[in-house]
Amino acid sequence: MQYGLCYLSVVALRSEASDSSELVSQVLYGDYFKVLEHRKSWSRIRLGFDSYEGWIDNKQFQFIEESDYKQLHKSPPLMAMDLVDFISNQKQQLHPILLGSDLNGLPYLNHTFEGIESVGHKVKSKLIETALLYLNTPYLWGGKTPFGIDCSGFVQMVYKLNGFKILRDASQQALQGEALSFIEESEPGDLAFFDNNEGDIIHVGIIMENHHIIHAHGKVRIDLLDQSGIYNVDTKTHSHKLRVIKKIIP
Repeated sequence: MQYGLCYLSVVALRSEASDSSELVSQVLYGDYFKVLEHRKSWSRIRLGFDSYEGWIDNKQFQFIEESDYKQLHKSPPLMAMDLVDFISNQKQQLHPILLGSDLNGLPYLNHTFEGIESVGHKVKSKLIETALLYLNTPYLWGGKTPFGIDCSGFVQMVYKLNGFKILRDASQQALQGEALSFIEESEPGDLAFFDNNEGDIIHVGIIMENHHIIHAHGKVRIDLLDQSGIYNVDTKTHSHKLRVIKKIIP
C-alpha cells in the first residue's frame, strides 16, 4: 500500500482517470490518503478523513511513508480558518490555501504557516456562524471550497471546521445521527434531508432558527423550511421535498 498527501490548494477528485471525467469531490491542501491503484498519470485514492474514493492526477500530490499517514490519521484536523490564506515553502514562495485546509501536513511538505488556525470540537451554536462564511458561494457539483461547493460538501465542511466528522454524500450523511419526528424538535445545526420521487436522498441543508435553512442550491442561500420541504423565498415555491431531520451533535 502507498500513501499520499495533497500539497496544492484544491485538486479535482474524479470518477475516472481522465481530466474530462466527472468531478466527484475535491482534495484540499493537507488532505492525506491511501493510494489504492497507481498508474502512469493517475492514482485511485481513498481519503483518510472520510474514506471517499476517486482518481487524482499524479502531478498534484506527493507520496508519504505509511508511518506519516498513520500519524496524520490519528491527529485531529488542524485547520486554516480564513477563506484564503498562504503557506510558504523553503524558497519563501507563497502558495494559496483555502478555508478548511488541514495544516497537520506542514512538516511533511516543508511548509510554514502564520495564519489563523483551529483544532478540536466547537460548541454546536458555532455551526451556523461557520455556515454563513459560505453564504453566496456558487454551487459546484463535487465542490468543497468557498469558490464552489455542493450541498453535502457544504455540510461536511461546516461540521469539519467545528471539529466534527461526517461523511461526504447526502445519502451517506442521512444514515448518521438520530432522526427527529418534527421540525419543532430540531435545533440550529441539525440537518434536514430531502428526497426525489424515487425516494433517493438528493439534498441536505443546515437548520437555522425560526424555520430557516441554509443550503447550497444554485448558491449557498437561506430559505424557509416547513413540513413539506424547502420554500424558496425568491420563487415563492417549494424546491425540495423533506424526507428526514437528523441530529448529528446531541
